[in-house]
Amino acid sequence: MTAHDKAAVLVEALPYIERWQDQIVVVKYGGNALAGAASERAGLAAFASDVVLMRSVGMRPIVVHGGGPQIGTLLARLGKGTEFVDGLRVTDAETLEVVRMVLLGQVNPDLVAAINVHGPLALGLSGADSRLLTTTPADPALGFVGDVAGVNPDVLLRLLDQRLIPVVATIGADPSGQAYNVNADIAAGAIAEAVGAAKLIYLTDVDGLRRDLDDATSVVSSLTASGLEQLIDAGAVKTGMIPKVASCLRAVRGGVGRAHILDGRVPHALLLEIFTDEGIGTMIGPDE
Repeated sequence: MTAHDKAAVLVEALPYIERWQDQIVVVKYGGNALAGAASERAGLAAFASDVVLMRSVGMRPIVVHGGGPQIGTLLARLGKGTEFVDGLRVTDAETLEVVRMVLLGQVNPDLVAAINVHGPLALGLSGADSRLLTTTPADPALGFVGDVAGVNPDVLLRLLDQRLIPVVATIGADPSGQAYNVNADIAAGAIAEAVGAAKLIYLTDVDGLRRDLDDATSVVSSLTASGLEQLIDAGAVKTGMIPKVASCLRAVRGGVGRAHILDGRVPHALLLEIFTDEGIGTMIGPDE
């Protein structure tokens, strides 16, 4: 890029920087996005720089992360199989320990460290900290999989007021202290509602929602909540996308300004969506 090209990019970004200043943006960074990057280290570094840039121009990002592929890899190494029901991992006691090990001992520290390369900016926590995510059993058949019964946004808002970036691992707990595996898509949506986020962004390994699952040219760039329901009814949402899409729908109807589904394997996908006229992926807005 020439110097003039760079200046043009900054000018294009200016109105978006002004519009989203001081606004909370919840970013769900999926394990699929990380695992699908050409290089995990490079993908993590690019994501971290995007989040830091968002904070530097006045936005208030919260990162919520999953770790599905990483959990699956460790389970396979331990000789333990995995079963999913409607995109949710069946979680017995042994699997729960593996989930905690991966999310709290690997993915969360790696994300925090990548962001903190740019300064003392990020703080890692789990949904069990300060009763951030209070959970109830989702379904006895799923084992220790939790539904979000309540969100305590106070700890997140305090961290944001200190200009820190919360990085949340989605292990919740019930009132007795029993830990539960909470689907990260569902948790991100619930957190976005609780903090009054202007945007809820899902970074995953698909290029957006398609009208035809087998047609890469049928990606829908934007639609309303009602339009999303029609897409679901038409059978265009399958398996692992079900919790994500359901969370988008609930979030925009619960006061979140916009929900986005982006391909996190694309370098700087966050910046392309937030700060450019064209954007990428699919944006879901409330009904007029």
